[in-house]
Amino acid sequence: MEIHQLNSFLAVAEELHFGRAAQRLHIAQPPLSRTIRQLERDLGATLFDRNTRSVRLTPAGEALLGPAREVLNSCRLAELAVASAGRGLTGRIRIGFAGASSHLYVGRLVKRVREHHPGVEFELHSSAYARESLNKVLDKTLDVAMVRWMSPTPGVDSRVIAQEQMLIAVPNDHPLAGEESIRMEDLAGDAWVTLPAEPGSVLRDALIKIADDAGFYPRIVQSAPDSWSVMALVAAEVGCSLTLASVAASMANPGVVFRPLRDSPPPLDLRLVWRRGDDSALLKEILRVSETALLEPGPDPA
Repeated sequence: MEIHQLNSFLAVAEELHFGRAAQRLHIAQPPLSRTIRQLERDLGATLFDRNTRSVRLTPAGEALLGPAREVLNSCRLAELAVASAGRGLTGRIRIGFAGASSHLYVGRLVKRVREHHPGVEFELHSSAYARESLNKVLDKTLDVAMVRWMSPTPGVDSRVIAQEQMLIAVPNDHPLAGEESIRMEDLAGDAWVTLPAEPGSVLRDALIKIADDAGFYPRIVQSAPDSWSVMALVAAEVGCSLTLASVAASMANPGVVFRPLRDSPPPLDLRLVWRRGDDSALLKEILRVSETALLEPGPDPA
């Protein structure tokens, strides 16, 4: 089989019409028909049932459809990889992110970069706290990171890639679980589950501030190392938790209900950060792609 034969086969298979397939390929119909007949002879199988009224894939044609797409996609990726290598856009990029609350954005960025630069390899590092990722960016263990912070950090540049609403997570049988939104003061008597009290624990700090504004100090009864564990404790009715819309979008736990706060606090900024002065061509391309890949709507708070 040759590449042009597979291109012709896919055009006919997707259009199910030789005339439209020929127009799509910018060739006349007779040469297209000859190419398909030659491919059928080479394979020893009929790929299309055709008559004057219709064209349909045979079982053999259906079987060829997936492999043909894979071959052509591999050819496209090979061309992109060579082109990227010619521009110095190959190698490894190390990305730090905060587990459940950022992996949707990481996946979006990696997918978009690989569409244009398949030769780029990604090394992903999940950490619970912004400070840990920022330190790794500064000591060159990471190239970029997705973090939330309460105040800027010297030595790095950044830009906001998402603004996330904070939500309250309650057990599904909590008295307020049926409300469309929850007032913070109505949770003054509840127990709370949070991430550990580490420097850079933005959500824990935000919980204390929001509760203080509502006139109480939260009774934190247990901490957990990551958002998945926190939500497991909420489902087990250990307590409520302050979390993010991205965490809610990542969870499939029927024991947890997510609700917005009645007096919604300002959203938290999620930032992409990198070392100031890093002039790597690959990093510059990652940042360029991120400008479009990470401008799409984030998780729906609902």
